[in-house]
Amino acid sequence: MSLELILIIGSALVLLSIVIAKISDNVGVPTLVLFLGIGMLAGVDGPGGIEFNDAGLTQSVGIICLVFILFSGGLETRWSDTRPVAIQAFSLATLGVFLTALAVGFFAHMVLGFPLLHGLLLGSVISSTDAAAVFAVLRSRSVNLRGTLRPLLELESGSNDPMAVFLTVGIIQLLLMPETSAGDLLLLFVQQMGIGAVAGLAFGRGMTLTLNRLRFPYEGMYPVFGLAYAALAYGATASLGGSGFLAVYVAGIVAGSTGFLHQKSLVRFFDGVAWLSQICMFLALGLLVTPSSAVDELLPGLFISVFLMILARPLSVLIALGSAPSSWRERLFVAWVGLRGAVPIVLATFPLIAGVAYADRLFNLVFFVVLTSALFQGWSIPSVARLFGVDAPLERQRKYPLELVTLEGVNTELVDVILPAGSWAAGRPLVELGLPREMLVVLIGRNDQYLVPTGATVLEEGDTLLALAGKEQLGALREILERPGEYTP
Repeated sequence: MSLELILIIGSALVLLSIVIAKISDNVGVPTLVLFLGIGMLAGVDGPGGIEFNDAGLTQSVGIICLVFILFSGGLETRWSDTRPVAIQAFSLATLGVFLTALAVGFFAHMVLGFPLLHGLLLGSVISSTDAAAVFAVLRSRSVNLRGTLRPLLELESGSNDPMAVFLTVGIIQLLLMPETSAGDLLLLFVQQMGIGAVAGLAFGRGMTLTLNRLRFPYEGMYPVFGLAYAALAYGATASLGGSGFLAVYVAGIVAGSTGFLHQKSLVRFFDGVAWLSQICMFLALGLLVTPSSAVDELLPGLFISVFLMILARPLSVLIALGSAPSSWRERLFVAWVGLRGAVPIVLATFPLIAGVAYADRLFNLVFFVVLTSALFQGWSIPSVARLFGVDAPLERQRKYPLELVTLEGVNTELVDVILPAGSWAAGRPLVELGLPREMLVVLIGRNDQYLVPTGATVLEEGDTLLALAGKEQLGALREILERPGEYTP
């Protein structure tokens, strides 16, 4: 196949995936199902007829894509929001993943006749969750989550992939080298998680220091730096024996929480890279699947999926959360929304490449588990959120016609503050508010319109004031606007 033809087919599949995802956005189907479906249609059993059976290449593509997806997720994670639920999230990401793998492993052994270790391998492969699919469905149906559910699910999904990788690699090692002891596996766990966490902290801090001290002559160099830095963080950590996935995710969180030059533009860039990575990963996995040879595993895959959704995931969530301060409604919702994404299918290529027995059957089972999980759970998420009373109106993010580029040595930020109902400032001109001289209101958002204010502009309840202010002045602005109506300056 010529390079030109590869470019035509590849670009056409990506563009088709984007168009179909846009068209079906309001239907509520997770995008991963659509991308997988397009990959299968382009494969050997579909009208595309492309023969593709390179598990090694698929695994490499999957790992590279996951690196950028996790780094992008880390950059967008607000540590201030996730810190209150960090212990709960990490418990779900470690103990919860382990218990899920254990339960599915014994089920596959007792019901499907898998040897115990092969059953545990299957459980390990499908033990991680994908919150991106959950939030995509919620956004398409205009549903938000109350309280700390969103940061809990975000942090769990971003941090549970390393545990699933460790369990998968550990079980494969036990199958290929039976002399491996429990102590060896414990040492491997400590090594991967310990090195991964420390390296992530170091790389995250190093990124902020480097970007804040170096002034690149062209703004386009910042995204290039980010791509190379994320790849370096994964490669260096993995070569030291640590979890590269954990290092990349932690580095993203640290860098995003600390702040660096051109942060907003870099976050937007990586959001696009993450979408491209998801599309490429799902398309490659869809091409690798041969539906005609996997149809025999449809019924067993359905059994495992139902057991995972109804028993394994809820049981692991209830145990992992323990005495956490969360209601039974929130716990049941967390238990139900444990959608499986691309990570299990990528991990299913590990046994294929290692030559483990039952690897082909395991890959087909994982494919059906991911497909049924996304379809059955994905369709029901908005209804389940309303049933358990954990839903909230989706907060529309207001887009402004200007933004402030972060520069070194500039302490000013562009902040938006809403004028609350009952405020004394409502009905008064801007000049009477007594704002600090160092603060400048540059725009006022009102009824989906923007006003360039003057001192005589009269404020109304619900106005959004876009102001240039220092960090220490933000509190003063909120205090002025939140004074009750009877206040007289």
